[in-house]
Amino acid sequence: MTDVTATVVRLKLSLLRNGLRQSGGRRAAFVVSAVLALLFGAAQLLGLIMLRGHAHADAVAVPAAVVLALGWAFMPLFFPSGDETLDPTRLVMLPLRPRPLVRALLAASLVGVGPLFSLLLLTGCAAAVAHGAAGYGVAVLAVPLALLVCVALARTVAAANVRLLSSRKGRDLAVLSGLVIAVGAQLVNFAARSLGSAGLGELAPVADVLRWLPPASAIGAVHAASTGSYGTAAAQLALTVLALALLVGAWARTLTRLMTAPDGSTLQAPDPAGRARASDGAGLGRLLPAGRTGTVMTRSLRYVWRDPKTKAAWVTSLAIGLIVPVFNALQGTGSIYFACFAAGMLGIQMYNQFGQDTSAFWMVALTISSPRDAYVELRGRALALLVITLPYATLVTVLTTAMLGDWPRLPEVLGLSFALLGAMLATGAWTSARFPYSIPQDSHKNVAAGQAGLAWIAIFGGMVSAALLCAPVIALTITLNVSAGGGEWTWLLLPVGAVYGAAITWSGLRAAAPRTAANLPEILSAVSRG
Repeated sequence: MTDVTATVVRLKLSLLRNGLRQSGGRRAAFVVSAVLALLFGAAQLLGLIMLRGHAHADAVAVPAAVVLALGWAFMPLFFPSGDETLDPTRLVMLPLRPRPLVRALLAASLVGVGPLFSLLLLTGCAAAVAHGAAGYGVAVLAVPLALLVCVALARTVAAANVRLLSSRKGRDLAVLSGLVIAVGAQLVNFAARSLGSAGLGELAPVADVLRWLPPASAIGAVHAASTGSYGTAAAQLALTVLALALLVGAWARTLTRLMTAPDGSTLQAPDPAGRARASDGAGLGRLLPAGRTGTVMTRSLRYVWRDPKTKAAWVTSLAIGLIVPVFNALQGTGSIYFACFAAGMLGIQMYNQFGQDTSAFWMVALTISSPRDAYVELRGRALALLVITLPYATLVTVLTTAMLGDWPRLPEVLGLSFALLGAMLATGAWTSARFPYSIPQDSHKNVAAGQAGLAWIAIFGGMVSAALLCAPVIALTITLNVSAGGGEWTWLLLPVGAVYGAAITWSGLRAAAPRTAANLPEILSAVSRG
């Protein structure tokens, strides 16, 4: 009888090897990412070893194990294509029982750069708190146990969400992974700043709780054995073993269900009433203007909700536009003017408006026969953006003002935000007609091959132009703030900025409409590539 474990491990190695043979770029990306991951892992190992003897070494080692486990649990949901063996339904036609399959997939999960990085980090966590023969003896058991818990946790979560990983929602999660990384980086930066000023002792209460949570309980057992608390060490090791057994059991039950139950994701329940679904947007349609403007707004808002690339861009802009001013305010280094960052991030969504249509732009082009039609089309898209951007930019500005307690400056910052938003809508409409480019739908790239230069010109050229267009409002703000008695009139910047933003938006749409109507074939060709 063929050894299932050895076969699956060889399959994992073959998948990895054949994937690297597909292209030189993929090989280079793998080598670079592997080297960086191992270097980072080695640096973490060295840093944790240097914590040996520190009074609060366990306050770092124990939470680090929990963070590692969280990464193992949730990263497969954002990068489902990183490991082809995450989807056990690919083996459904093979005569395999759950127990041998669990052992085989568990062994295959230990092959790769991720497990090696985890091993380095867990070894460092154990080394930071291990002292004496008892501590090192428990560490020899604790490190493999903690690694197995991480791997089993990843497999259990992935198996429970395997339908999600292969669905459209799963692809949405993969596209949104950059947002998670950005938010996580800000949280890590904020935590590092807090610890730098308060010291590692602030983590001690957290570590006291987490040391009983697997797989951190294995690291806690090493610390307990090193301090002579052998009963506590045994209990924490037993808790880790119990967690591993429960995870493997849950994983086996999920595998049994996946291998034996039919996939109902493609089965549609009959509609007994026979009602058509064309009225889904009736509620939204009643709130929007009549005619072509409302139709264009509905289409644009549906792109935001349904198209993965558009949704990812919007969610990223919404999150980063809030994170930058709020986190800077929390750290005490922010300025109320950072609230304008939200308007800038959201205004970028006006750029390359026709690229999100891809080759379907031909249907839009058929409805444009004059500059007036092009103007109404661009106006509808700009209004759809304003439905989201205007209240959100206002919310971020008010929130930042409240956190900093600088209420007298609220009107001028709102005025600047409105002026910047209007300028970006204007330049976005013009660059959409002048520098359109395609957004591939079947890859993680946001620009088609050969069009990167167009994207850079459109985005950065437009941002610089928007800043220049805002120069009058910026100059007025500076003048009122530096002149004697001018601070009493800064409230005028709110109506001035709002009127200026509306006027510059109207001017930009008017300027972009004739070029859009005249260049429809060129725009269709540009957005249909890739």
